[in-house]
Amino acid sequence: MFYILLLVLKVYCIYHAFKNNKPFYWYLIIFIIPIIGPLLYIITQVYNRNDTQKIQEEITTVLNPTKRIKDLEAKLKFTDTYANRIDLADAYYANKDFEKAVVNYNITLEDTVQDALYARQKLILSHFQLGNYADVITQAEFIKDKNEFKGSKQQFCYGLALNELGKVNEAEAQLKQIDRPYSNYVERLELAKFYVQNDKTSEGKALLNEISIESKSLTQPNRKLYGATIVEVERMLASIK
Repeated sequence: MFYILLLVLKVYCIYHAFKNNKPFYWYLIIFIIPIIGPLLYIITQVYNRNDTQKIQEEITTVLNPTKRIKDLEAKLKFTDTYANRIDLADAYYANKDFEKAVVNYNITLEDTVQDALYARQKLILSHFQLGNYADVITQAEFIKDKNEFKGSKQQFCYGLALNELGKVNEAEAQLKQIDRPYSNYVERLELAKFYVQNDKTSEGKALLNEISIESKSLTQPNRKLYGATIVEVERMLASIK
């Protein structure tokens, strides 16, 4: 029983760290120090007196995501508010039920009093997962001038969607925004692939070389984190003549 509880605690800590973009060293602390590591994370990164219920809800989400969805569906049925609808849409999204997420995010857009930015950001990501590239572009057009869009995952999906629909020049203009040194390695690899696929081999090779050089100075945890990406970069470099 003790080991089960310890495993649940570790899973929750990893989930929370990933969800909140915590530094990579927290993953090491959680894994390497069996009991103290997770407790230290909870105390310093999660817990305060107002968060007890939230922690319980997040643990439930990790262990039984469908229960949280059912609870939120019941809550929305009882009180149909913008906040409850967003919470349900987020739960569907987290559970990779992107079609239902889209339905509920779209309903929130009917509330013109609320800022639609968040819902449109999530709609872009949801539609991209579903391969609805025209819908990705439609939603992106509403928010592409916002500061939050610049260099975001939404802008990256927008660029890829444009490329899928044959709008290569427009796609390149968007995808280049994520080409930032010592960051965005996964996205920059996709940009390099975009260059190669669109007969811009020299640009693709140059970007791959940049990533390869940068990877040599990564910390060991980051090399592990981006290991698969770096391997793919080196493979592509070796295949380009």
